[in-house]
Amino acid sequence: MLGLQLGCGQHVTETRAAPQPPPPPGLSVVDGLVYNAIHRDEVPGAVLIVGNADGVFYRKAYGYRAVKPEPILMTEDTVFDMVSLTKPTATATSIMLLIERGQLNLSDTIAQHIPAFGQNGKQDITVEMLLLHRGGLTPDNSLKDYVGTRQEMIDRINALPTRYEVGVTYKYTDVGFIVLGELVEKITGRNVDQFSREEIFVPLGMNETTFEPTGDLAERCAPTEFIDGEWRLAEVHDPRAYRLGGIAGHAGLFSTADDLALYCRMLLNKGELDGFRLLKEETVKSMTTPRELPGDDNGWRTYGFSTHTSDRSARGAVFDPESSFGHTGWTGTAYWIDPVNDLFYVLLTSRCHPNGSDGQAGPIRREVATCIGDILIADSASE
Repeated sequence: MLGLQLGCGQHVTETRAAPQPPPPPGLSVVDGLVYNAIHRDEVPGAVLIVGNADGVFYRKAYGYRAVKPEPILMTEDTVFDMVSLTKPTATATSIMLLIERGQLNLSDTIAQHIPAFGQNGKQDITVEMLLLHRGGLTPDNSLKDYVGTRQEMIDRINALPTRYEVGVTYKYTDVGFIVLGELVEKITGRNVDQFSREEIFVPLGMNETTFEPTGDLAERCAPTEFIDGEWRLAEVHDPRAYRLGGIAGHAGLFSTADDLALYCRMLLNKGELDGFRLLKEETVKSMTTPRELPGDDNGWRTYGFSTHTSDRSARGAVFDPESSFGHTGWTGTAYWIDPVNDLFYVLLTSRCHPNGSDGQAGPIRREVATCIGDILIADSASE
């Protein structure tokens, strides 16, 4: 197996194959739930992985990667547009690494590092507020702001006023994570793509995770919608990330279920994966501890992850809202992690193919998560 020498002196293997324990009995019942969603035309296909800290014990591809312009069967190595899974997997993890290394503090204001951001009521917005979506920013600014050069687009974001009470009101916002992505670049001199690839994905062996899939990775991508006369393939679906060149803190990442499984296992192992430590144990604890969110039905989030918010589809009915966490993406991606029960799942679909918002991923997420919880959590608790 080839070795790779990183600039920081860490030596890691180029690939990291996860061990595969035997599957728990009865888990195959989830297959019927996925096929039902396909038959209801909610998604064209899916890839599901279920595992724990030691490895993956259930892996399956269902249905079709694409149905237009011609049918292509789904494969386990299909590459998906992660959209908002970019937020925790790339951006928030990068921020936590910078905090761990002493280059950033949760209490730092964004304006300390990006002075242009500190206008129109934003001078007191902190890193922690943006990680928790409590910075008072609009969920999405107008697409009219995304014209011209990338710097002109960022300048318009920096000039935005606040919309909600800073530090108090929870409002899920892509804008906040665009800013966090820019913060990574401001501090390190590397954009969020370069930094997360070099400092997170390559060390973890996530070699099929990138903001710019090319070659074989691009060929294995699941398409999304028919946009501007062609199928959107291997380019981010999110319109703001697309206009920013495909690299942004809120969307733009592409990955496979197996790569995301490595990331989930790292978190279950408290920052370590197969002998390589990415994050200190205390950093993982800080990143994954729920914080209460005023204004969201007494919900909670962590620094980058959802736990118990208004969108609860990926948690299902069994996973504990106070100890498990995960995230979803608009195109139909999701993962959920339960440290107490040493369990995670990754469910990837392309629900906006072929008919845009006619597809939906909420039902399949909810049903699959609940089924996994019923079999692997509820049953074990009753023994």
